[in-house]
Amino acid sequence: MAEAATTRRCIGSARFGIEAHDAPVEDFPAQPSQKDGLGRMCRTHWNQYTAGLARDAKARKAAEDVADGEPAELAAEAADPTEDIPVEPPKPERKRARHARDNGGAGD
Repeated sequence: MAEAATTRRCIGSARFGIEAHDAPVEDFPAQPSQKDGLGRMCRTHWNQYTAGLARDAKARKAAEDVADGEPAELAAEAADPTEDIPVEPPKPERKRARHARDNGGAGD
């Protein structure tokens, strides 16, 4: 029973070939939304899992760009949203002229 307090089951990921295993509790990141406050995957495998998700998303985006008829290199260059926006110089601040009535009647 004491072993249950020192190890925890990392759930792994079949999608990325990460096998479920037992790992020390210290290897699990904090996850406040979980009942026990710990994540479901050990830190090492969580990093592998999120890196795999990022690679898949990048590959999916590249495949969509190629399917649209745009080579991936051009798609990356066209991704800059600020490139075609004209930049206007800032307008100078205009200050109101002071009138006697603005000075509390000092000039009356």
